[in-house]
Amino acid sequence: MKRIFKLLGYTVLALVLLGFVGYLVLDKPLPESTPSPEADTLAKKMQTALNYSAFTEAEAISWSFPGNHHYIWYKQKGQVEVRWDDYEVLLYPASPNKSSVWKSKDPITEIDGKMELINKALTFFNNDSFWLLAPFKVFDPGTTRALVDLDDGSKGLLVHYSAGGDTPGDSYLWILDENQFPKAYRMWVNIIPIGGLEASWEGWKKTDAGFYVPQSHKLGFMTLDMGNPKAY
Repeated sequence: MKRIFKLLGYTVLALVLLGFVGYLVLDKPLPESTPSPEADTLAKKMQTALNYSAFTEAEAISWSFPGNHHYIWYKQKGQVEVRWDDYEVLLYPASPNKSSVWKSKDPITEIDGKMELINKALTFFNNDSFWLLAPFKVFDPGTTRALVDLDDGSKGLLVHYSAGGDTPGDSYLWILDENQFPKAYRMWVNIIPIGGLEASWEGWKKTDAGFYVPQSHKLGFMTLDMGNPKAY
């Protein structure tokens, strides 16, 4: 029995050391940068390539996200249908108290339980919509933009969020292709302890509304499928 516990102890220690070494290898400091008009110009080029003007006029955007999260955002009305498990929330992101909640099609009216689910739906929406629409949010209130030199000699677009969403203080370094479409971004975010992790932006498709959205992301060994996103 002692031998088994000793073996388990060595295994745990090895995993901890492996994780620590991985952290040292993968963790990257946030690049030093200064906001500039040139960065704003690059950000606008990215948005133009993705047809930002069509995004502003879209009536409805639908997509899914891992975790069985499903959305229909009635953009002009300021309403979002959020569904997960047995729950459905008609969410008003700008006025959460106006939102309605159902479980298995039955309305939930008890205040504390209702607000807990509304706040959960709002958190889901803030996170999952960012993975679909982040390029259209680089000029949101509280953002700054700066250029960063990349290893291949090109310029990356570093966007810092000092306000908004659930985790203000996050930064994203966009890597663009020759057509100014995002290929990936590197993240410095509060919920991930390793700085500079890279996630791809892949499978760009033109929606019926006229703007482009990604269909998936690769983050390490994971693939985040956006569930055949559509817009009208």
